[in-house]
Amino acid sequence: MQKNVMSPSRLNWDDLKFFLEVARTRKATSAARRLAVDYTTVSRRIRILEQSLGALLFEKSRTSGFVMTLEGQRLLTYAEAIESTLQAACEEVADAGLSLSGHVRIGSTEGFGNFFIAPQLSRFQEAYPNILVDVLPVPHFVSLSKREADIAISLERPERGPYVCTKLCDYRLQLYATAEYLHHHPPVQTLADLAQHTFITYVDDLAFSPELLYLEPLVPNVRTRLRSTSVIAHYTAALQGQALAILPCFLAAPDPRLQVLLPNEIQVTRHFWMYCQEDLRTLKRMTLLWDYLRHCAIANEALLMGRSPEMRFVEPV
Repeated sequence: MQKNVMSPSRLNWDDLKFFLEVARTRKATSAARRLAVDYTTVSRRIRILEQSLGALLFEKSRTSGFVMTLEGQRLLTYAEAIESTLQAACEEVADAGLSLSGHVRIGSTEGFGNFFIAPQLSRFQEAYPNILVDVLPVPHFVSLSKREADIAISLERPERGPYVCTKLCDYRLQLYATAEYLHHHPPVQTLADLAQHTFITYVDDLAFSPELLYLEPLVPNVRTRLRSTSVIAHYTAALQGQALAILPCFLAAPDPRLQVLLPNEIQVTRHFWMYCQEDLRTLKRMTLLWDYLRHCAIANEALLMGRSPEMRFVEPV
């Protein structure tokens, strides 16, 4: 492709938005869905940008989709910086005369997102009705580099990347069963008694984090009746009274249908980490939501650690 020296005044920010989405998703169809346009529009805008820059930004692969070239990787750094600057500028100008607004997407583990984050956000929505919050409670990691989310809440601290990271909270898991299950099965008074019982657990080779594989060390040679990649499936299956399950206290303790077994012998403590891209952390809407989630976790330490079944709510600052 012939090289051209392009004046910055000719650079179309809309073309860069298309470039960023393709770079993050590696698929024109996925980028089109996120931008609410069709596939041909994405392809055309990328082609126009490449022609304007006189550089090939992507190589197409049947197996890997759109793969960035060296030129594309160089442009990505500048395009993300421009995106962050524009976001900050728009936020600053808009906030001068209007209530705070914008869009924040939170990626979280499935159970925590559904049973803790979602209900806690009700107070935040009342205080900041013009901030749109997406909650993505999924049984896998979300990618901040692909901008699948703005804030991630994960079982593991990121080892590398341009992230701001903090430990959000500790949380505890305990062994639960229904009264119906206990009525129809042998009593559970010691760890040795668990050999007579069946469990609901994770599919080992599909668990998205080793932090989820806590059952085998506690109950060697455990018998399983049902396995699932979803902690919500564990919870709903345990309610049917056919097996035992180790569940997060924030999920199971508020449900009177479940009873905790061997509370002193079976206690699993894990951590949630919260992190985001460095360039987004200074946005006001991000700071407000980040601080609010930390306050929610602090206020609910007793629930998270299994000492109380009650969820507490805090008012946003």
